[in-house]
Amino acid sequence: MIDHGIALPRYRLHVVPAVVALASPTWQREVWLDPDQFEDLDHTVHVLFDDFCDANDPSPWLGQCLCSMEEVELMAALGAAYSAVQDSVGASARDEVYLDAPGWSEVVAAAARLAQVLVANDHSALSKLHGAGHHWPLDTEPVMSGTEDQHVDS
Repeated sequence: MIDHGIALPRYRLHVVPAVVALASPTWQREVWLDPDQFEDLDHTVHVLFDDFCDANDPSPWLGQCLCSMEEVELMAALGAAYSAVQDSVGASARDEVYLDAPGWSEVVAAAARLAQVLVANDHSALSKLHGAGHHWPLDTEPVMSGTEDQHVDS
């Protein structure tokens, strides 16, 4: 995880996958609607609205788990789209009802825009670290070619 200079980089480890899940209708139907899976819409909503961010008011999360104003603005758009669906179907509606709601496509679209920015920002930060000589995993030595670590006994 790249911290972007944010105070809570581990929170981002929860936020990014939650946004990606909201951006994927296939994931939603295959995972959220499967009773044998842990993840569902409720879990995802708690990550983004309660536990690791507040999609209804993401501004305070700038510098915490969001690293740019663009991320904040896109998170707010996602929060507004989700809240509109929740208002139309009711907070206690089943996941299927949310996924079939007329406004759900706006939630998916808002999440897709945000996911693209989150992942691009993480990729950019990782690329900069790599360019500065940091490699993953951090506790390993560079790989040597087969001839460099061979020696000849006399």
